[in-house]
Amino acid sequence: MDKRFAKKRLQCVLFFGIFLLIIASFFVGCAVVPLTQRKSLHIVPQSQMLTMSLQQYDKVLKESKLCTDQKKVNMVRRVGNRIAGAATGFLRDSGLEAEIKNYKWEFNLIEDDKTVNAWCMPGGKVAVYTGILPITKNENGLAVVLGHEVAHAIARHGSERMSQSLMASMGGMALAVALKEKPSTTRQLYMAAFGVGASVAFLLPYSRVHESEADRIGLTLMARAGYDPRGAIPFWERMGKQGGARPPEFLSTHPAPASRIADLKIHVTEAIPYYEKSQK
Repeated sequence: MDKRFAKKRLQCVLFFGIFLLIIASFFVGCAVVPLTQRKSLHIVPQSQMLTMSLQQYDKVLKESKLCTDQKKVNMVRRVGNRIAGAATGFLRDSGLEAEIKNYKWEFNLIEDDKTVNAWCMPGGKVAVYTGILPITKNENGLAVVLGHEVAHAIARHGSERMSQSLMASMGGMALAVALKEKPSTTRQLYMAAFGVGASVAFLLPYSRVHESEADRIGLTLMARAGYDPRGAIPFWERMGKQGGARPPEFLSTHPAPASRIADLKIHVTEAIPYYEKSQK
């Protein structure tokens, strides 16, 4: 009887914890992602995110070697500023004009030919690594990258990801409390199962959603900035050839290359009218 009661109590605690997480996701800091209209969760104050981002950005720049090739630097800043201008117009047209003041755009090129990457901090601080330039090939390819990274920032994916991690941590703490009277081996098994479940069922899918949203919004940004969004498909095909074996899509933070390109072909048609308008 005691074992059955203990099992029932554990089930009730877990159910209650999950219920709290679901309720919190609806009522704490909900926002709507522009263009996709997906509801997103934000429990970290935006002011705190901006402060942390600026500190991290300054730290990275101090620890990195900035590129001295002025032609490449000028290209990155030229493309970046056009994408930033498009992002400002995009936010205004999406009814998010109040958000514009939170972005102080800055674009820097880091000398590192082995790093095929670029990123944009919340608040608009952007770093591009020279290792990605052979893959972008030209300004249009670079616009694909910068549109994608800037899209992460204006969709507030960094804040949402941190909020999701905090929620998962809260669930883990609730489970730890519920299991405190269980044997050590049982606790370890439950906590390991929770960690895998939270990652596969919660954190990784949202990470893939963020990447897909950044692809879609990024196409619109580059098109509004006067770059041909159709260039995104060959760029991501080139990126797909980088690296070795990939994990299954459900265990990856990024969409599989074939899935990504299939989605891009759909969303390019959404962005083309903006590009055509920019050419008039």
